[in-house]
Amino acid sequence: MNALDSGRAVITGISAIAPNGLGVRAWWDATLSGRGGLQRPTRFDPGLYPIQLAGEVRDFNPSQLVDGRLIVQTDLWTQFGLAAASMALEDARLDPRKMQAYEMSVISASSSGGNEFGQREIERLWSKGPQFVSVYQSIGWFYAASTGQLSIKYGMKGTCSSVVSEQAGGLDAVGHARRVLRNGARMALAGGTEAPLSPYALTCQLSHGLLSHRAEPSRAYVPFDTEACGYVPGEGGAMFILEDEAAARARGVERLYGEIAGYAATFDPRPGSGREPGLYRAAEQALADAGIAPKDIDVVFADAAGIPALDRIEAEALIRLFGPRGVPVTAPKTMTGRLYAGGAALDVVAALLTITDSVIPPTMGTRELAPGCDLDLVLDKPRKAPVSTALVLARGFGGFNSAVVVRRTG
Repeated sequence: MNALDSGRAVITGISAIAPNGLGVRAWWDATLSGRGGLQRPTRFDPGLYPIQLAGEVRDFNPSQLVDGRLIVQTDLWTQFGLAAASMALEDARLDPRKMQAYEMSVISASSSGGNEFGQREIERLWSKGPQFVSVYQSIGWFYAASTGQLSIKYGMKGTCSSVVSEQAGGLDAVGHARRVLRNGARMALAGGTEAPLSPYALTCQLSHGLLSHRAEPSRAYVPFDTEACGYVPGEGGAMFILEDEAAARARGVERLYGEIAGYAATFDPRPGSGREPGLYRAAEQALADAGIAPKDIDVVFADAAGIPALDRIEAEALIRLFGPRGVPVTAPKTMTGRLYAGGAALDVVAALLTITDSVIPPTMGTRELAPGCDLDLVLDKPRKAPVSTALVLARGFGGFNSAVVVRRTG
């Protein structure tokens, strides 16, 4: 660890690509206004599918935000990552060309990879023949494609990795980024994006039976509600710039969004083992890692699965940790749908802006709390409140649980 390292990982740049807003300001304004982005998909006909809604990013034009040479090489998911990284770097006022290549790292999260790219090329293979398949098929679909493209584009040659733990991945990427900073990196580009709305990807998601089949946007995704019936899938996400605090201040950074104060990840036990789910342990350990007690948390950004059994597990964990209605809880993802690896990353941005603006974004659609979900859920409209520390929770299909504590700096 060099002389500039303080050991505190801070976020100096943020971004947002979401179904209800492109760019941090547009998305945050829409979120505080309760304006959602759940609509009928437009890139394919959903008529043959049991779900009719998705959180689709409709105002994203790759040619305006991504180098044209990269568009033919990449899936929409990677294009989201490239655009979000550019936004975050600009926000941080950080020029990678002025840093040492091996002091910069990239950690991105994904759960479905370049599924739309892959489907298109497989269709060409079977309908036209192998000579019509893109030479980029071998890399365009791969889970590490975003990390690789970002590393190449910006010359970031430090620790680079890709995390695949579904929605928990958005938090795992942040936790890994904090670790590489502690190991000597000066900067880490981290976060998660997702574009899981191709016919192939949607078919895969239907197999687990967790998607909402409702066609009414305001009632399709209602976590912790008596009528919760699954979640709506969505696309988008966020990337961050993480730096060691002392190193960031040394280069003249004045605005720090917050510190990644705590992180933990756990796995659920084997089904039928009789052991408790791992979400409570993840939250408890993240608080311990941050050196704080439950009373120090001002707001929780919930995983909010929208599936009754999973909602109860999360509510029980929060009640056990904070007491009944012991802390404000919110789930702004009800306006975007579940963005998988991109969803938890976007929740971290929301937590940072909640701290900055002293306002908690609302959970939309939920009307009546289900039995066992005795939470202080922030409903329908934002709640003004002083916030200095937030807990962000995420779970991934297959038993992943992650928790991050975000804290005000200064």
